[in-house]
Amino acid sequence: MWSADNRLPRIFIHILDDDSLLNIFYFCHPVMVDEDVANFQRNLQGGEWDRERWWYKLAKVYRRWRCLILASTSYLGLNLLCTFGTPVADMLAHSPRLPLVLDYLVKDFNTNIAAEDEERVMLALRLRDRVRRIRLRMSVANLQKLIAALDGEFPMLEFLYMVPHTQHFRRLTLPDTFRAPHLSHLILNTFAFSIISPLLTTTTRLVTLWLQDIYPTAYFGPNDLLQQLSLLPQLELLRITFHSIPQGGVEMLLPRIPIITHVTLPNLRWFGFQGANAYLEALLPQMATPLLERLQTYFWFQPTYSVPHLLQFMGAAENLSLGSAKFVFYADRVTVDVFSHRGATAHSFRLEVSCRDLDRQVAAAAQIFGGLRGIVSAVEYLFLEIRARSTWLGTSSEADRRNWRALLEPFGNVKTLCVSKDFLTQFSRSLQVGDGGSPMEILPEMKQLEYNAKRIAGDAFDSFIDARKNAGHPVTLVRL
Repeated sequence: MWSADNRLPRIFIHILDDDSLLNIFYFCHPVMVDEDVANFQRNLQGGEWDRERWWYKLAKVYRRWRCLILASTSYLGLNLLCTFGTPVADMLAHSPRLPLVLDYLVKDFNTNIAAEDEERVMLALRLRDRVRRIRLRMSVANLQKLIAALDGEFPMLEFLYMVPHTQHFRRLTLPDTFRAPHLSHLILNTFAFSIISPLLTTTTRLVTLWLQDIYPTAYFGPNDLLQQLSLLPQLELLRITFHSIPQGGVEMLLPRIPIITHVTLPNLRWFGFQGANAYLEALLPQMATPLLERLQTYFWFQPTYSVPHLLQFMGAAENLSLGSAKFVFYADRVTVDVFSHRGATAHSFRLEVSCRDLDRQVAAAAQIFGGLRGIVSAVEYLFLEIRARSTWLGTSSEADRRNWRALLEPFGNVKTLCVSKDFLTQFSRSLQVGDGGSPMEILPEMKQLEYNAKRIAGDAFDSFIDARKNAGHPVTLVRL
């Protein structure tokens, strides 16, 4: 950054005209959001808002610079940042009438914001016609007080992010009078938010709609969601997650509500859903997303799964490339990330099933990926890992062996299989060839079997390796 002590900038002051200086200032404007997909969570929050102060020092260097900057506030995208410790009243009294950015992200779950900061936020929220972006993450008690101030129209508001700091579910609602016709990004967590809220029905500019842990009393059916989505053609990121099943169950509610709306989301690149399998299966046939790049599905546990519409939906997404898959079994869930290729950092498809028993996790994943066989058959690299206590693994049975084989069967094009050390011996039993069986029944294209342990107990893979060699399709065993 230039300073008044540098000789070179002093020379440029006399050489450069105002237009040239203004262009230089424009390119000094920092990028708030990192385009790197690996920083997705940070980008969802809107990026690094502390960079809004980028022009403060420039305006203090020379009077000419200050006059030029303040005469071009719209072109340069200038804002006033209100955050922890900012004396909002003094800033408003001594600063030009610029849009306001409110940024209060509390890191500690057990900490409330100071009373002074709470008063400063309330002061800024009263200037509704100047508030451009709001980002609040704090205790429920603090958040409820500030939400009450959103009781009218905010004509300039573009970004709204509100997340309570709580480990216990509590209901939060937005005022019925709240309006933001220019809203582009809406991210709410743990809210009783209606999909037919006037906040949504009065704006068509949404690019991001992220509704996390929707309160059961605000449950809405697929048709209501589709009707609202039909009004949001610019949507690029959509995530809908329900906190729990409403009373009566999804399966009982769906047949009573005919799905009559079909919607095309021409710009949607990212879609996430958490809820019941039946809900998603009712929703997907009515959605067209030609540019979809990332899909995330989180299912509650149930005895059986049916995913024909999920298969069709994924098959129609030309940008959803699948080449590498990673299964991770936790104590309370199984998570599967499918990538475009081995080494990719951003998944194309994620599946998660909530369940505390390893046998059930394997059985659920086997059902779902059995139904997605036509899609996942393109996967060439498969990684299996477990992250739980060894005592949780239990004992191996014939039923377990069948479930593991059913899980592997859809991945018929896998060339490399990698298994973590934690359940190496147990998993190896699923590869053993039974009486009269063929060693080519499971992973017939596999050429390399990798493991990340110092040694293998006994002859865990010997019989499988020998059988494949005798069948004319040898597999190389590699220790990572």
